[in-house]
Amino acid sequence: MVPLGKRRSVCPVSCTLDVIGDKWTLLVVRDMLCGKSSFKDFLQSPERIATNILADRLEKLVSAGLAERFVPEGASQRASYRLTDPGRSLAPVLESCKKWGLRWIEGTEARMVPLKQASNGPGS
Repeated sequence: MVPLGKRRSVCPVSCTLDVIGDKWTLLVVRDMLCGKSSFKDFLQSPERIATNILADRLEKLVSAGLAERFVPEGASQRASYRLTDPGRSLAPVLESCKKWGLRWIEGTEARMVPLKQASNGPGS
């Protein structure tokens, strides 16, 4: 997060945008909400984020307390990422962006299913 003395203002919109307001961060959060956790998983998203930008955004999410690194049980030494409670609380923000895009931007489609919905199975 941006330290108190370095913020542009105390406006909560401005402060939030300092953390998640770039072109890629919310897409990485979206991917985590949809169940992606490994660096390789994130690289397979349709937006084709560059590896250096992905590494930077993952580190920023971890530094901001929105995500954490972990090594999955029984896995190699490769780290994975998962959202923390503050990171998961961004789900309604992404849902609002999705609804807005579907309504106002012709040709958009909602193709990714959030992990919470995906785990409920068919017919839920």
